[in-house]
Amino acid sequence: MSRSTSASKSSSNQMLRPRVGKVVVNISVGESGELLERAMKLLETLTGQKPCKRAAKKTIKDWGIRKREPMACIVTLRGQRAKDFLKRAFEALGSKLSASNFDPYGNFAFGIKEHIEIPGVKYDPKIGIFGMDVCVSMDKPGYRVKRKHRARSNVGKRQILAREEAINHVKETFKLEIS
Repeated sequence: MSRSTSASKSSSNQMLRPRVGKVVVNISVGESGELLERAMKLLETLTGQKPCKRAAKKTIKDWGIRKREPMACIVTLRGQRAKDFLKRAFEALGSKLSASNFDPYGNFAFGIKEHIEIPGVKYDPKIGIFGMDVCVSMDKPGYRVKRKHRARSNVGKRQILAREEAINHVKETFKLEIS
């Protein structure tokens, strides 16, 4: 019996139901300063959370990037905020997603070219237009045991989320068309 069929038969077991673990929204502007501050302001208005700055890991002279220079901002969403943001982000994509966006463990990522494509967002000339990357980490309840620091342990095969399970969950939950 494959993993995807065993999970569908035991859908009454809450510990085997897939869920959205976290959503990470990233805007990379490539330079620090006023442009980065505008991107941070945009992320805060879109998500309702204060973003964190991310710095360059190494110096690239040809591009004018210095090590430890802030050049991106990021927000991590969990719970209901993550689901609400995903619904709006999927509408910006036209409720379509490619199956190639999913990795073997059910996580997926996609990009939004212009933030004004998100429903309910209007163009503000003071902020400008930014694109963003959205990375979604899917898991099952109890999978945290594998990642935590204290009393870490392995998890069984049934607890590992398969790609097909994640695709089916996203189709049903967010009413997406996955090709």
